[in-house]
Order: sequence, then C-alpha cells, then structure tokens
Amino acid sequence: MILDQLHKVNDIKKLDESQLEQLRDEIRSFLIESISVTGGHLSSNLGVVELTMALHLCFDLTKDKIVWDVGHQSYTHKLLTGRQDGFETLRQYGGMSGFPKTEEDPADCFNTGHSSTSISAGLGLAAAREISGEDYHVISVIGDGALTGGLAFEAMNNASFLKSNFIIVLNDNHMSISENVGGLNRYLSNFRTGDVYRDLKDGVEHSLNRIPVVGERLIKQIRNAKSGIKQLFVPGMFFEEMGIIYLGPVDGSNLKEMQRVFADAKRVPGPVLVHVITKKGEGYEPAERHPARFHGTEPFDIATGIPLKKQNKAHYTDVFSTVMKKMGEQEPRLVAVTAAMEDGTGLKRFHNLYPDRFFDVGIAEEHAVTFSAGLAKAGLKPVVAVYSTFLQRAYDEILHDVCVQKLPVVFAVDRAGLVGKDGATHQGIFDLSYLTSIPELTVMAPKNKWELSDMLKYAIAAKEPVAIRYPRGDACDLWKENRAPIVKGKAELLARGSRVALFAIGSMVETAWQVRGLLAEQGIDVTVVNARFAAPLDLDCLRELAETHELLVTMEENVKSGGMGEHVAAALADTGKAGALLRVAIPDSFVEHGSVEQLKQVLGLDAQSVAELILDKVRKA
Repeated sequence: MILDQLHKVNDIKKLDESQLEQLRDEIRSFLIESISVTGGHLSSNLGVVELTMALHLCFDLTKDKIVWDVGHQSYTHKLLTGRQDGFETLRQYGGMSGFPKTEEDPADCFNTGHSSTSISAGLGLAAAREISGEDYHVISVIGDGALTGGLAFEAMNNASFLKSNFIIVLNDNHMSISENVGGLNRYLSNFRTGDVYRDLKDGVEHSLNRIPVVGERLIKQIRNAKSGIKQLFVPGMFFEEMGIIYLGPVDGSNLKEMQRVFADAKRVPGPVLVHVITKKGEGYEPAERHPARFHGTEPFDIATGIPLKKQNKAHYTDVFSTVMKKMGEQEPRLVAVTAAMEDGTGLKRFHNLYPDRFFDVGIAEEHAVTFSAGLAKAGLKPVVAVYSTFLQRAYDEILHDVCVQKLPVVFAVDRAGLVGKDGATHQGIFDLSYLTSIPELTVMAPKNKWELSDMLKYAIAAKEPVAIRYPRGDACDLWKENRAPIVKGKAELLARGSRVALFAIGSMVETAWQVRGLLAEQGIDVTVVNARFAAPLDLDCLRELAETHELLVTMEENVKSGGMGEHVAAALADTGKAGALLRVAIPDSFVEHGSVEQLKQVLGLDAQSVAELILDKVRKA
C-alpha cells in the first residue's frame, strides 16, 4: 500500500502521479474501514481527501502552518503526517484525538474544535510572522457553513491590513452539520451554478487557445495577473470588497487544478481566498446520500451504513423532539431556533410540521440568542435548542439581551455534562457555572425523561428566561411513578434517610440512587434529593438537610468552580447552617476524549467512586 509508505510530513511529495491516484483511493478505503470500527467524523473527511493532499503537496508543513476550522475534517491530514496507527484508538481514552492536537504532532499548529475560528487564528499567526521576520505560509481552512459565524467575518474584515501572504481555503461542501442556510449560502451557490459565467469563461479560453503559441501564454498571463478570468467579469465581489483576493471556484476532486491554484495563491502579497467545491461523503454512497447522519457516526456496517449498535432506549433529544411537536400544536406562539443543528437537537419534526415557526440561523449562536430575544419581545415564545459547548459563545447575549430584560426565552441545552469522544472542546461541563452566574435566569436539569417533558412544558409556560440542561444519550427511565409538579425553586425528595443526604441534579440523580444502594450495604442510611433547580436553589430543603444529617453531599456533572455545589456552600454559609459538606463534581480541568463511562471513573463521578469518597469522609468524622 502507498499509504504505508507515509511516515512523516512531506513523504507524499515523493510519489508520482499514478501513486497519488492510488493513495487517494487508499485513504478513502482506510477511513471508511477504520471509522466503521471506532466511530468518528466520516462524511466531512471523505470530502476533503484531495484538498488535503493538494495542501500537503504544495506546502512544507515542517514550517508552513495549516489551521483547520473545527478540525474534525483533519483525518487525512493525520494520515499524511504518519499517524495511521493511531486510528485504532481514535477518540478513545488515551488514544488519538478526532481533532487537531498540537501535543500529537507539530504539523497540528493550532487546536480547534468549534467552528469559525480558523481565519482569526491564522491571521494572528501571519501577523506574528511579519513582526518576527520569519518565512512560512499560513493557510486557514474554513467550511462554507462555518463562514456564517460572526467571528469569521470579523477576521476577514480585519485581514486587509496584512501586507504578506495569507491563504484562506473555503471548503464549500453545501453543508455544516445540517444543510446550510441564509444569504451567504445563496451567494456561494451562484458561484457553484453560475452557468453564464462558466460558459463565458470556457468560451474565452477556447477562443484564446485557438491562437497559435500566443493564446496559451495569454490565458496564463490573465490567470496570474487577475487571479483567473472570473475577475474580469465579476468585479466588486464580496471577498474582494473586504480586501481579499478571490480565486475559484475550483473542483475539489481535481488534484492538479488545486495544486495550480495554490501555487497562484502563494504569490499573492496579502490575504487571498481559494474557493474549493467539495462533496461531503464522497466515495461512500451511504455518506453521500446522508451526509448529516455520517457527520459524527458510531461504528457501522460498511455494506449498509447502518449503525452496529441499535438504539433501544429513547434519548433525551428524542424526548425534547416529541414534546416540542406536541407543544407546537397547543401553543401557536411557540417558535424554535437553532444554529445549524436541526437534526442534532431534534427539531426536524417541528420544522416539518411548523415551517413558518422554525428558524435555523446557521452557525451563529450569538445571533440565535439575540434574535430570540427580539422574538420574545414581540410576544412569541422562542425555544433555543443548542449544544452546551456551543452556547458558551453566547454568554453575553444571554446576559445582556435576554436576562437583563427578563424576556421569556427558553434555552434547551443539549449535550450537557460529559459527551465523551469529541473531547475537551465539546464537553458540556461548564454550563451550570456560566448559566447560574446570570441573575433572572432559572436553571433546571431533569432526572429522567418524564421530568424533561414536564420541565419543558413548565419553561414554555413561564414568563421569564429558563434554561434546561440535559445530557447526550439514553434518557433515564427510573421513577416513572414520581411525577410531582414542577414548582420553581423546589427540590424533590426521592428517599428519606438519616445519616447522609445526597443533593443531586440532572444525570447525577441516577448515580445518587446507585450510591444509596452501595452505602446501604455498609449500614449507612441515605437521603436522596433531586435538586431539579440549580438556580434558584431550594434553600429550605438545604437547611433542613444540613441540620438533620451528618453529611450533605452535592452531586453534579459540571466543574466545581461556579457549579451547584459552590452555590450550595455559599448559601448555607450565609445562613449559618453549613454543617459537613462534600462537593462531588468534575475537577476544574479540561476533560479529554473517551467514553462517558470511562471518564466518570477517571473523574470519580461513578457510583462506586462516590460511595468510597463518602465512606472515607464518614469514617473520619
């Protein structure tokens, strides 16, 4: 195999044209076979095989720097830098990351995980190069979906100051995670499908080619002088108006054409954008037909593309989807807002049933929140569905535009807590900290699927901002009979004991129940309380627990700093009823990739670890 000959950066440059064609096919086969076993991001990586090969052929990554936006499309890049063996442990605990990691290889020059960041980071690297007088190329690769993010526009607006070469590669595959939306998508579509331009360009090239000797030279001179014939006929383009030279569009499956354009781009004394058209899932029919399904996939059967693990239980996202559908029937003012996450957040059914009340704003979380504030101000009831890790980007908008005005916006915070294999950039372990820091925001977390349903109905009826955080994966189905009404700021007693009180929230309620069983075996009587609310806290319940138990234990799937436990400690200290308090939470650190079960054990959040911690505390008391 040609792939086996690639051990380090620049080894690809030793291959001839026929070997490059074989390598392209080998890479696609390897990715399909490998990811079918480990899971991972497939469709995006299949789409950029030739693009990545062209970048490695045209640049010297011992010194040149590629910044991958989001970074989940960097698998081919990892293969071309000699990390083939690492794919056996892709996204597993202690194994290779599914994103660029500077700790893994020097060719990963910048860690990325969220979208729309690569132009800003690349511009910083290029500016530093100018100041230090060093000599290397900087290439920022960004998808057309990520280009809807405001940070990308801020960077492009700022890029014109640069006097030296800086290359932006626009990987245009018509998709982010969900299908792209908005004016920018329509603008790029005109480039993709502009038959008038293409016919004119082809006609001019054909006419010039008929002129002996001179014709071919003229075509080459026009390309070099004006970055392609397109510049002669489409003046004042969007990117050019921002001071960025535009080259393209280029066929992302044509290796030679991309090498030619990258060679042109390297000579531009300033920022230049190369527009490359790729196809998500290319070379694997199931991924071509369903690119969103193979964006981030679990292990699957190659022949059919069907996941190997069947989903037996409803996921929290499924519960959210069902309740939104039903509430849409009952509440005509209900609207749904998401940021390029229609499928991932479970809003597809709502969209299909109520298309006029569904808004996908693209990868633009800040805009999603302030847009929703405007909807609420005008009398509608917006539900913003977004992953916890991405909602971090909209902290100011939640605070300033929603909560200062006490607007009744509902935040459905999916993927809260540990999400596992996507690693540090995607763990939703900070939302309790940043959300409970905001006045006027009610913050809730359900113990099971029925409570998520009740909380969502409560939030939609509320006349104030409410956030509900819930985890990825299977929804807990314990305590079906326990369905006490949701009352603001009131916790729920699940079991009454005497010595130790467990005050748990969200996913940790099920863990607390398991801990109760383990401690009962040691003769320790345990109270279990479902906190329900992280803000406001049930202070009456907490005071009573602190007064009547030897030890009060708070349990949350969030970092310690700013989390529920810290708020409980402060509240009890203020009342003088502190007592003995143990806070079980994630250490204040960034959590790397691995399965959720493994990570809980490592972090001490599994039932056995918590029980042992409590036993040690009780014995020392």
